[in-house]
Amino acid sequence: MGKTQKVATLLGERQKIEKEIERLQTSCQHPTKSIKNVRERLDSTTMVTRYVCDECSLIIGIPNNDELQNFLKQ
Repeated sequence: MGKTQKVATLLGERQKIEKEIERLQTSCQHPTKSIKNVRERLDSTTMVTRYVCDECSLIIGIPNNDELQNFLKQ
């Protein structure tokens, strides 16, 4: 298998995985959330602090200043 074919196969698999993750996150009720540091975008190395669902890992909000200060004290 050549590199081009291998890359195409991997990109196809990644697309399937991303669709499955999106399906799971869409159907999740987000029962619990935590404040976590996550990447700003998938292609970024910049970290931001956000509310993240504990079950599906979807970013669901931005903590206010008081919540952020309490998180940073931990």
